[in-house]
This record gives sequence, structure tokens and C-alpha cells, in this order.
Amino acid sequence: MLFVLLSTVSMLVVLGVLVLVHEFGHFAVAKFFGVRIETFSIGFGKRLFGFRRGDTDYRISLLPLGGYVKMAGELGGDGTLPASGESASGTAPRDPGDLNSKPRWQRILIACAGPFSNFLLAILLMTAVYIGHNEVANYLSNPAVIDYVVPNSVAAKAGLQHGDRIVRFDGTDNPTWQQIEEHAALNMNHSVAMQVAQGGQQKDISLFLQAPSNPDDFTIGDVGLTPAQQDTPMKVAMVDPAFPGAKAGLKVGDEIVSVDGTQLHSLESMILYLQQNGDKPVTLSILRNGAPTTLTVTPAKAAGPNGQPHYEIGFRPEPPPSHTERLSLPQAFSKAVSECVNESTMLLDVLRRVVTHRMSARTLSGPVGIARQTGYVVSMPGWSPMMAWTAFISVQLGVLNLLPIPILDGGMILFLLIESVMRRDMNETLKERVYQTAFVFFILLMVFVLFNDLSKIPSIARLKL
Repeated sequence: MLFVLLSTVSMLVVLGVLVLVHEFGHFAVAKFFGVRIETFSIGFGKRLFGFRRGDTDYRISLLPLGGYVKMAGELGGDGTLPASGESASGTAPRDPGDLNSKPRWQRILIACAGPFSNFLLAILLMTAVYIGHNEVANYLSNPAVIDYVVPNSVAAKAGLQHGDRIVRFDGTDNPTWQQIEEHAALNMNHSVAMQVAQGGQQKDISLFLQAPSNPDDFTIGDVGLTPAQQDTPMKVAMVDPAFPGAKAGLKVGDEIVSVDGTQLHSLESMILYLQQNGDKPVTLSILRNGAPTTLTVTPAKAAGPNGQPHYEIGFRPEPPPSHTERLSLPQAFSKAVSECVNESTMLLDVLRRVVTHRMSARTLSGPVGIARQTGYVVSMPGWSPMMAWTAFISVQLGVLNLLPIPILDGGMILFLLIESVMRRDMNETLKERVYQTAFVFFILLMVFVLFNDLSKIPSIARLKL
């Protein structure tokens, strides 16, 4: 219950900040061009409270997942539309403060200002992360070497083995584990071509990336393999006294050399091994103060991070080797821009794959999914994870608003470009009908995304709604 409250509040704060930045972009550029602002709203629907200054009503509205700036002569940002047959601003806009009295290039800039404010915020946040204390695990940027392959898993049947180095994955040469995770998530329930260095030879492999019941929880471990995060044994950093490991004598500082004779170099590898082993006892070969010893432990079933039960022995290892990146301002800014471009490209690729049925629409997340992930991020130590997550959501918001869909900024830009080519305004009644249809579609899409989110919650998914 506490996690749900933390997740909900933190998500509303993050989205509130992002919406404020987005709408302020529209507001600032519109004001610069002399457009009269009638409403600046955080949220949609019924006005809860606010204040009026000059011509503008600054308000907080009932539905917090969004916001809008209502300009003179513009169709309502909260879904309200003018009466049929009338233009949004009357018959012919003569008021210099009316949006429709402005040249089309100015209106295009006003529409672009919101999304680009989100991009700018994301770049600034990521620049701050890269300048500050940005700790990065070494294995994420090192050559991608496989640590453990589950017997009879999808990866094992494809021919992958412990120690293989991935030299090509989905068309990317010498990929890092970060790139592999990203490409794998884009190809769930499809096969990808990969090439590995195995036993001194190059081997071509087709790997089917089977998705879990909840696509949001997908990791490369779902196909039965884990990355080699380090070459040395795992060192125990924490032992849970309520679990079998502590009862068997496992102590902080122990180095786990092998499990049943199998060398495992990460907690992820350990978890995969224990799932196939079930509740059978395992033998841990450990080094304690440099002296070898063995422990026999019977794993216990517990709830995992995604709510699904799994077997564990109750310890947490020290983090894998990492390095701290502290870039100069120009380097940090350049890397931040590159990261925002990559995230934008990836989102467009996801949408393309969903539309062409290369990916399931269930992979899309809405408020519930965002809230859950925000709760996890808020629980992490330091400010860097939260800043990086906020930057990621800001990029998504910017890209989505540029899609050429009516009621989004991209739809307004599309209409203005069409009118620029036609050299005349489109029929206002037609535009109103398009906006009405798009608004209904948008509401239905939100209902679908919310239902999709809820169906991923284990307790609800078990109801088979």
C-alpha cells in the first residue's frame, strides 16, 4: 500500500512538472508573438482552483494526466468545441491577439514550442546527470559475454553457451549489453539474427525472444541467458535473516565461487539457476576470509520484483564493477543530445512495430505502468535515477505530441502545413469534425491503455479479465 501511494504521488509530481514545462513552451512563444492566452491549465476537465491575471485564467483541473493552453481563437484544449458551423474565433479573426490572425509560420512555431520544451528539459537533466556523479556498470559498455545459459531454455536450444561473446545482434556489430537489451525489447515474440564467437569460431544463431506474460517485465533473462557482469565471484553484501541462506550460515563478505559446481557471476544468474532447480538443496562453494568452505542451502519461494514468485536463498551481492563518469559541460551536453535522439528514434520504432504488428500493443504503458516504474526509481538512492527517468518520460511526451494526430501538437502542425500548401484555410466545420472524432478516439485509446496497464498487475491478470 505504501508503494502504491509513493508511486502515485511521485508520478503525479513528475507528470505535473513535464506538463507545466510543455505548456509553458506554448505559452511563452504565443505571448512572444502577441497571442492572447485565455486559459493555462494543468489537467483537463472541471476547474478545481486557480487565479486570473490579465486575460489568462491559470487553473488546476480535475484530471491531472495532461494539460493545455487555450489561446484566443483556438479549439478548446479540454475537448470543448465551438458550435457547429462557426469558426473557433468567430467569423473572421481581426483581433491581433487571435491565434488565427497570426501568420502560419508563427502558429507552427507555437505548436512546436511545447514538445521542444520537453526535449530541452530532457537534455538539461541528462547533462546534469553526466556532469555529476553518474555511476555506470562496466559490463554495460564492455564486450557482451554470456555468463549463464539455462539448460533446455530458448537460448540453450538456439546453441548459445557460457562464455560466448556476442559479436552481432539484430544488425548491430559488437553490441554492448545495453544495446542488446534495447533491441531485444523491440523484438519480443520474434526471432533475431545474431552471431557469437564460440570456441574460436564465429557461429550464426537465430534466437526467438519469447515475451513474458507482462511485457513490461521483459529482460534478456526470459530467454534463458544472463550477461557476464564480472569475472570474479559474487561477494555477499547483505544477508536476510529470515531466509535459508542466513540459517545455513551465509555471512556478509563471503565470496560465492560456484553453485553445485556451476560458476555464477551475478544475482540474475543465481536466480535463473534457482528457478530451474526449484526447492532442491544447492551446494555453495564459498571463500570466507580466503579459506574455502561449503554450505548446503534449500531455496525458499518469495515474491520477486514483478510480483511473480521465485526461489531465492536471501542475499544481495555487492554491485558489479563500475566506473564514475564526470564529463565536462560540452561532453555532457553532446552525450545528452545523443541520448535524447536515440530515445526518440527508439520510441518511433516501437510505434512502427506496434502498427505493423511486429510488437504487441500490450507493450505500451500508461499511467499505471509509469506510476509503478516511477515508484521503483524514487526508491533508488541519489537523484541521478530520478533525473534520468524524468528526462526519459519528457522525451516520450515530446515525441508523442509531435505525432500528426488531431488534438496533438503534431495534428495542428499538419493542418497548418496543408493550409500552407493550399494557400488557404481549410473548412472550419471539417476541422471541427476531425477534432471531435480525434477527441473520442483519444478517450477510447486512454481507456484501452488503462485497461492494458491494469491487466499487467498480477492480482488482476489472474482474474483473466
